[in-house]
Amino acid sequence: MSNLTFTILGAGIAGLSTAIALKKVGIQARVFEAAPAFKPLGAGLLLAANAVQAYRKIGISEKIIARGRALPLFEILDNRGCPISQIDATAIQQKYGVHNFAIHRADLHEVLLEQLAADQVQYGKRAIASLPGPNGTQEVRFADGSSHSTDFLIVADGIHSAIRQQLLPGAAERYAGYTCWRAVVDAGNIDQTSATETWGTAGRFGIVPLTENRIYWFACINAQENNPALRDYRVADLQRIFGNFHNPIPAILAQTRDADLLWNDIVDLKPIPRFAFGNILLLGDAAHATTPNMGQGACQAIEDAAVLADELKKQTADPAAAFRVFEQRRLKRTHFIVKNSWTLGRMAQWQNPLLAALRNGLFRMLPERVNEAQLEKVLTVDF
Repeated sequence: MSNLTFTILGAGIAGLSTAIALKKVGIQARVFEAAPAFKPLGAGLLLAANAVQAYRKIGISEKIIARGRALPLFEILDNRGCPISQIDATAIQQKYGVHNFAIHRADLHEVLLEQLAADQVQYGKRAIASLPGPNGTQEVRFADGSSHSTDFLIVADGIHSAIRQQLLPGAAERYAGYTCWRAVVDAGNIDQTSATETWGTAGRFGIVPLTENRIYWFACINAQENNPALRDYRVADLQRIFGNFHNPIPAILAQTRDADLLWNDIVDLKPIPRFAFGNILLLGDAAHATTPNMGQGACQAIEDAAVLADELKKQTADPAAAFRVFEQRRLKRTHFIVKNSWTLGRMAQWQNPLLAALRNGLFRMLPERVNEAQLEKVLTVDF
């Protein structure tokens, strides 16, 4: 395999994690990123135990854990602050030897970049197509008019991937029916040790404690897609929606500046039938973008990296065969995550008070073993 070249499109979590995983099995991949440079942007990120296990297999879990914060408890609450459901991380830690934890996306990105050579990632290269080249290669075309030849192409450039659409013209992004604001703020005197998500008929509000006395929060409301009025929303608008939610939600919003707000509609990728196309492989959001309701978007991309490296290590003489086995291992699992996350999000956004009350009551009645069984499906990995 030493004479074969590998190229990764996208220097997000999926692309960088894959480059690091491949490096561990002796493959030095070139990475091309559309953005002009790395900028420490973004908000918070949940890394569940399955993602931590993947990073442990890749060999960098301790470096990432050092930048994050363990989450001992995750709770779903109603708008008065009464529990609907909860997950105690103690059992997770005992079973898997790792915690669920939270990290700022920029902190994770920095750790990943530190594992690669400075010249391994090239910025300002937005891929627009890939065409067959000589001797079975792929010729990647970029928006700036340049091109790059490679033996094997790993497409990890996100939900809007042009090459995925070239391969699967029918692949469709889906609007979930709700929109989301996010921010990272100084916690001040707010004492928040657990991650919470509050379900109210006006909307949904999540709180995740980070390191350095910071809090990541997100707020979702039902809305029409691409509503231009929402682009101009300020903190005061969110305070009108969530101001009667339980503490510390009003206090967190009071800590937030308008300039802190990030806003986007929530979309996913309708499950696609395949990831492997000869010497081209889709992974991460380019393959299975999911809504954030299960906190599994980045986690599944990180799993992809570990599984791909595992298969390439086994199939040293035939990387295309490794791509096919990767597809077999990942297709069903990622479809399960995408579908269940979509369903959970729809339920969490119910506005009808009677339906919401019924939902909350049913969640409260669920035996703990049912929650544990569902969690087991998500956190159990095959590597």
